[in-house]
Amino acid sequence: MNVPLNEIQFKINSEDKMFDTIIKHNIKDNKIVYSSFIDLLPKELREDDPYLKKPSEEELRKKKIRQALEVLVSSKVSIAIPIQHAKKQTPVQYIHYTPSQQGPTFNSGAKQRIIQMVEVQKDPMEPSRFKINKKIPRGSPSPLVPILHSPKRKITVEDQENWKIPPCISNWKNAKGYTIPLDKRLATDGRALQNTHINENFAKLAEAINIAEFKAHEAINMRAKVEKQIAKNQKEEKEEQLRELARRARTEQAGIRSINKYDGQSA
Repeated sequence: MNVPLNEIQFKINSEDKMFDTIIKHNIKDNKIVYSSFIDLLPKELREDDPYLKKPSEEELRKKKIRQALEVLVSSKVSIAIPIQHAKKQTPVQYIHYTPSQQGPTFNSGAKQRIIQMVEVQKDPMEPSRFKINKKIPRGSPSPLVPILHSPKRKITVEDQENWKIPPCISNWKNAKGYTIPLDKRLATDGRALQNTHINENFAKLAEAINIAEFKAHEAINMRAKVEKQIAKNQKEEKEEQLRELARRARTEQAGIRSINKYDGQSA
C-alpha cells in the first residue's frame, strides 16, 4: 500500500521491531528490500532444517496415486452425469485502493477507493468472435499444356509384338490356384532377356580359398602335434621327478633302519 510521506505509519512486527517504512515507500510489495546489514548476513542452515528436507518416496508415491485416482474418478463422474453443470465463478473480490497522489485535483478528491472485482458471466451459446477457419476462394488454375502428337503411321506386326506386355504374375502368391505355364513365368521374370557372364576371377578366388583352407588345416594339425609332444615331454619329466622322489624316500628310509639296527646291537 502506497502512502504519502507525510502520512507514513510505523508498523511493528511479531518481534516488536519497527519496519523501515520510509525505505519501502513507493516500492512494489513483491520486491525485497534489504535495509540493514543483518539482512546481508548468511543464514545458518543445518542438516535437520525443515526447509532442506525432501519428501520421502512414500509421500511421492501417495501423491501420484492420489492424482491418478482423482483423474479416474472425475472422468467416471463426468461420463455418468448426463447434464453438465456450469462452472462456478470466482467469488467477488474487494480491493482497497489508496492512490499515491493525494489532493483535491486527483481522484475526485477521494483519499481511498474500494474496487469490486467480478468475473463477467459468459454466454455458453455465444458464437466465436474470431473467425479463424475462413476459407479463401482458390484462384484460377494454370492453362492446360498442349499435347503435341506425331503424325499417324501404319502399325507394323513388330510394333504389335513389342506392345504385348505380359501379365504381372507373382512367383510366391497364387490365391486362386491358377495353372500358369512356365513360359509365362519366365516372360514376366525377364531371365531370358539377361545374359549372365561369370567373371574368370571367381575360379581364381575359389582356388585361393581352397589353398588357404588346406594350409590352415596343415597349420592346425602341426600345432596340435607340437602341443601333444610338449604335453608328453612334460608328463615324462613329471614322472621322472616322482620316481626320483620315491627313490630318495626309499634310500632315506633304508638308512634310518640300518642306524636303528646298529644301535640295538651295541646296546
